[in-house]
Amino acid sequence: MLDRHALPHLQRLLDPLARVLVRLGVGANALTLIAFLLGLSAAVLIATHAYLAGTMAIIGSRILDGLDGAVARLGQPTDAGAFLDIVLDFLFYASIPLAFAVADPSANALAAAVLLAAFIGTGASFLAFAVLAGKRGMASTAYPDKSFYFLGGLTEGAETLACFVAMCLWPQHFATLAFGFAALCGITTLTRIWWGWRSFQ
Repeated sequence: MLDRHALPHLQRLLDPLARVLVRLGVGANALTLIAFLLGLSAAVLIATHAYLAGTMAIIGSRILDGLDGAVARLGQPTDAGAFLDIVLDFLFYASIPLAFAVADPSANALAAAVLLAAFIGTGASFLAFAVLAGKRGMASTAYPDKSFYFLGGLTEGAETLACFVAMCLWPQHFATLAFGFAALCGITTLTRIWWGWRSFQ
């Protein structure tokens, strides 16, 4: 919901740094991999109760994730790079609820499982729409710089990042935050199913 408003401002901040990285020969795929590894380190930190360090790692990972796209746009974006980016993003998103379940299984496991199930709904509806939209040659006016059709919703990257940070800052309330965000993801999934059904009829 917030991504379409936040991304233009974020791009203006990241583009100067992206130009420096291009001059240094740093590629978009390298940034994608580093962002993913930093995201996995956040999961490990959370699982070991280092929540503040986990917060910093999550934020750093998402900054690098934004930079990889900025670097790619300064060169020649590739389908392979777009594929790698989206797959590793989804794996990162799944790792954080799992980390909280490992950190405190008795308090967090059920809520983490519900949130992961909700992520499957948002991810499946997002990717299924993108596949069929690409087949039909549809383009997203809200996200014109993306490599494939980016279907929005109530819970997108900005909201997920905010939720993860809140979980790290108040880990004792993980279950409440997870159940609440899972409900919002459920609404996103339902609206995407409705929109997809209407669009492809």
